Amino acid sequence: MTTIHLVRHGEVDNPEGILYGRIPGFGLTDRGHEMARRVGEHFANAETTPAALVASPLLRAQQTMAPLAENLGEPVFTDDRVIEAANSFEGQKVSARKLTEPKNLIRLYNPLIPSWGEPYRQIVLRMQAAMASLRTKLAAHGPDAEAVVVSHQLPIWMARLAAEGRPLVHDPRKRECALASVTSFTFEQSTLVSVSYENLCADLQPGHAVAGA
Repeated sequence: MTTIHLVRHGEVDNPEGILYGRIPGFGLTDRGHEMARRVGEHFANAETTPAALVASPLLRAQQTMAPLAENLGEPVFTDDRVIEAANSFEGQKVSARKLTEPKNLIRLYNPLIPSWGEPYRQIVLRMQAAMASLRTKLAAHGPDAEAVVVSHQLPIWMARLAAEGRPLVHDPRKRECALASVTSFTFEQSTLVSVSYENLCADLQPGHAVAGA
């Protein structure tokens, strides 16, 4: 049995409210760092110590992983496959009014792909590949080994929808993937046996929708 915990990064410092996507340099707020500390304490004090730590290359993910890595004295491996989804609106303030502008409407022609960003299926495939690589690495650590991966909301949600056999097309407002939350996948060899979700920072969540996350 192996378990891979997909952790969403903490709150990001984004005062202008843009869709920051893969733009470098967006780090955590003070509250985001508190979320990261809580994530670190959660896994450092868990019954099973994580045998591998992996993070997206983006600053917010690396900062979220940092307290756990420090607590365990373990290195963090960067994996581009767990990075945020690509989006053609990156760097902009996205609103209903802006989306209805003629230059933007053409990007919305097919929400099933979606036409404005990285295809959902492509996100699933790269997340599944990253988890498969981790399972191979964890096999060397004996039974019941676990890994922690800090990623982003949409990639984590895509991995969960695919694992649970649900449609990938969805309403973004209904994603169950709060900041610094944990979505856990448990496998028996290569067979998925369970998916669970835990919101570690329910009391620290911002009271409004978070742009760019």
